[in-house]
Amino acid sequence: MIKCNKCGEVDAIAKSGIVRGKQRYHCKRCEYYFTQPSLLTPETHHHRRHQTTIMDIASALQISKSTVSRALQGHSDINENTRKAVLDMAHQLDYQPNLLALGLAKSRSYTIGIIVPEFINSFFPYIIIGAQQVANPAGYHVIICQSNESLETEIANTNVLMASRVDGVVASVTAETKSLDHFQKFQRAGIPLVMFNRICDGLDVSKVLVDDYDGAYRGVEHLIQQGCTRIAHLAGPQNLQVGKQRLRGYLDALRDYNLPVYDELIVYCNLTKSSAQAAARQLLDLPTPPDSIFGVNDPAAIQTILIAKSKGISIPNDLAIVGFSNEPTSALIEPGLTTLAQPLDEIGKTTVQFLLNEMEDDTILPQTEILKTQLIVRASSLRKR
Repeated sequence: MIKCNKCGEVDAIAKSGIVRGKQRYHCKRCEYYFTQPSLLTPETHHHRRHQTTIMDIASALQISKSTVSRALQGHSDINENTRKAVLDMAHQLDYQPNLLALGLAKSRSYTIGIIVPEFINSFFPYIIIGAQQVANPAGYHVIICQSNESLETEIANTNVLMASRVDGVVASVTAETKSLDHFQKFQRAGIPLVMFNRICDGLDVSKVLVDDYDGAYRGVEHLIQQGCTRIAHLAGPQNLQVGKQRLRGYLDALRDYNLPVYDELIVYCNLTKSSAQAAARQLLDLPTPPDSIFGVNDPAAIQTILIAKSKGISIPNDLAIVGFSNEPTSALIEPGLTTLAQPLDEIGKTTVQFLLNEMEDDTILPQTEILKTQLIVRASSLRKR
């Protein structure tokens, strides 16, 4: 028997929902609301978590669990007043559907995994924004994993996504990744996988890339047109297609314009800040330093600008510099960095659209989309004005 804590009434008491694990009551006689322990006993109240369930809503409204379930799903056989009462109580109790249970029932989790190598620069966050603009309207949630340029972390991320029962995965690999063996688990489980930007050879999957070769060629060609003849390349890891294709574009541009290729003018870095700084110093400390540098990406090119300025080297008169990726800081640094802009939004959207298509139709064959870059000329390379 429940007695009102204020007036002592016992015959005019009605249940009024669950508040912080306790049954809430309403005294119709004195209009007083009070609570009594219900879902949790006093001994366990501070030691157990409780997330509102369909059963809690059913208990609060004194209706069946199946009625609550059908009301939440919008079934037409539920009275409108009942549906409204269920939705109001769900809101009051902060009810959230159990996506794991829903996924098990439908053999789908409605989640997509995204693996990226780093968040230090804006490149991958912008791609993720584009990816979510396609995934969310299609009814999919996104789990984002950042590998911090660590192969070990990347492998752990693939295991987490497998355990999370994702419906599909899009991934860009770390600078340490030399094979894609750890991604094969998705293929064995029938989970579609699409690679973007940074890829390794070894898996027959759909890919979304930019034309790294063409972008690098045009960046070096621009330096040649500015009168540069001793052009260096701060190159990326050659286990990644990004590094290979940008090096190839650099070499072909020199050869096509009959300029010599000097081995000492090609220095490799692993895409970290410290590695880029060391590579830049190595180039600038040569007995005969380069008159220009094409960086594998903007962060490497920006580190080159900073080190050159610290050495009193005039940019672009003594050293012209071109980067790749059009990071926001590229326009802010002094002098502004000439670079190749990549369509980040389009990369993200295209990658997820490929994935959605393959999740809906498992007969679709792997395809590759190669997107063009845009040369953005700023002061770091402009010798001819």
